[in-house]
Amino acid sequence: MIKKLGILIVLAFIGIQFFRPAKNESNDNRYHINTQYAMPNNVATIMQAACYDCHSNQTRYPWYFQVQPVAWFLSNHVNEGKQHVNYAAFTNLPLAVQYHKLEETIEMVEKKEMPMGVYTAMGLHSEAKLSDAQRQDIINWAANIRATMEANYPADSLIRKRKKKSS
Repeated sequence: MIKKLGILIVLAFIGIQFFRPAKNESNDNRYHINTQYAMPNNVATIMQAACYDCHSNQTRYPWYFQVQPVAWFLSNHVNEGKQHVNYAAFTNLPLAVQYHKLEETIEMVEKKEMPMGVYTAMGLHSEAKLSDAQRQDIINWAANIRATMEANYPADSLIRKRKKKSS
């Protein structure tokens, strides 16, 4: 019985290898954040290493993406990350949403919630582990963009409008 169960598990593992998720490699950067907002080289380097795999249209996949069910987990993780903020589609968002997403970026980096611990655990993606100085670089950059937006746009254009509830 145990031998048959083991064979069944091996066959199932082999079978799922043929069902792969689509890769996040569109390379569509028409609305990338750096097309409208200046990004210093040091911040661009940090963002590339620590953020863009899950928050852009160009994920660099590790070798273990070739193994199911790991690829499903990673693909879902990338899709969820892009739902929160996709820096490659950033300037296509309404101004108030951009302003809010920059605030969220600051908050998540300050609280060390990003990059996620699971992303850098066990030596995986060690280049994404941020030093306090790197965190401060991202925070300063995002805060400077927010200050520039405040200086250049009417205050009410930076406030997200609440949807009215229909009765």
